Amino acid sequence: MVEVKEEGLKAGVREATQKIFNFLWWMKKQGYAEASIKSRGEILRRLLRLGADLYDPESVKAVIARQKWSEGRKANVVYAYDLFCRWTGIKWTSPRISIPEKLPFIPLEREIDDLIASCTKHIAVALQIAKETGARIGEIFRLKWTDIDLERGTIRIQAEKRSQARIFKMSSRLIRMLNRLPREGERVFAHYKNLNSMRRVFERQRKRAAHKLGNPRLLQISFHTLRHWKGTMEYHKTKDILHVMQVLGHKSIKNTLKYTQLVKFEEEQEYFCKVAKSPKEIRKLIEAGFEYLFQRNGLVYFRKRK
Repeated sequence: MVEVKEEGLKAGVREATQKIFNFLWWMKKQGYAEASIKSRGEILRRLLRLGADLYDPESVKAVIARQKWSEGRKANVVYAYDLFCRWTGIKWTSPRISIPEKLPFIPLEREIDDLIASCTKHIAVALQIAKETGARIGEIFRLKWTDIDLERGTIRIQAEKRSQARIFKMSSRLIRMLNRLPREGERVFAHYKNLNSMRRVFERQRKRAAHKLGNPRLLQISFHTLRHWKGTMEYHKTKDILHVMQVLGHKSIKNTLKYTQLVKFEEEQEYFCKVAKSPKEIRKLIEAGFEYLFQRNGLVYFRKRK
C-alpha cells in the first residue's frame, strides 16, 4: 500500500511539473518578460517542494502561512499562484497580505562612482549606463551595439514592461568606457550568457568593493537602485514630474509620483563649487558632471555633489 501511495504521489508531482511547464510556455507566448517567466516558475516549483498541491488553493495557502517569509516575498508568491490559477481556471481567494510602504535607498553620487570604479569593465559600463539613463537592468542587458551612436554620443533604450523607448545623450566618460569594451557579439553585454550570470558577477564585485572601501552601504546598491537615484536626481533638478516620467519610460504617472517624496537633499548635501570664465572651462565643467547655477559679472557658476 505504501508503494502505491508513493507512486501516486510521484505521478502527481510529475503531472504538476508538466503543468508548470505548460503554464510558463503560455506566459512566453503571451509576451511576458523572461525574468518574469523564470521567477514564476521558480516560485511554483518551490511551492511543490514545500508540499503544496497546486490544484488545491487551501493547500497553497497553508504552505505560504507556515513560511517565515517577508510580506513582500509572500506577495510575490501569491501573485505567481494567482496567475497560475487564472490560467488553469482554478477559483481561489488570495490571502490578505499587508506590505509596509518603504522608500527606496538612495546612495550618494560618490558612493555610486566608488562602486563603478571598483568593478570590472563590463559591470562598470552597465552601472554607468544605469546611472546616466535610469534604465532597467533587463533593458541594459539587451542593449545592442546598434543602439549606441558613438559619433553623436547617444544611447537608445529599447523599452521593456510595456514602457516607453527613450534616447539619451551620453557623457564623455561613458563613451570612453564603451570604446574600451571588446565587441563580442551583437549585444553590448554578450560577454554574459544570461542576465542572472551578470547579476551574480555584479554581486560578487559589489561585496568586494564594500569590504575594500569599508562602506557597507554599497551592499544596498543594485541596478534598480540607480533607477531610483536617476529619477530622484531628475526631479530634484527640474521639479518636473512629467520630465521624470519621460526619462524613466513610465506609462503611468502613478509610478513616477514617489520621486516627489524622495527629494530632501537641498539642505542635506554638500557641494563642490566651480567658476568658469571661458567656453572651454564651461565645457570641461559640464563634461565633468557639474550643474549650471547662474551667471554674474562675466562668470558662470557651477556645482556638483560631493
